[in-house]
Amino acid sequence: QVQFVESGGGLVQPGGSLTLSCAASGFTIRPWHMGWYRQAPGKERERVALIFSPDTTNYVDFVKGRFTISRDNAKNTVYLQMNNLKPEDTAVYYCNSWPSRDDSWGQGTQVTVSS
Repeated sequence: QVQFVESGGGLVQPGGSLTLSCAASGFTIRPWHMGWYRQAPGKERERVALIFSPDTTNYVDFVKGRFTISRDNAKNTVYLQMNNLKPEDTAVYYCNSWPSRDDSWGQGTQVTVSS
């Protein structure tokens, strides 16, 4: 069974930083494109960043220059470094492949940006 387990979220002040991790099990990330997604209260889930195999990246405009996606294929883990966080970044963050596997969404990790 494919599972993605996200961690690293928390409460941070505006301008702060967090690094999220996503450990995959039952699934080898190496040949796959991987992504980070987020869902804010009352909104639909949206794509944030992608990392294509092997390592080309793509970001949505509202996180460009602030977020960095990376992968460690040996650890079967994907990361999201988030800098200069803003209140509008508050959401539950998820990882999945891209295109996403509908039956493999994890619990996500909550990121709250507030003073």
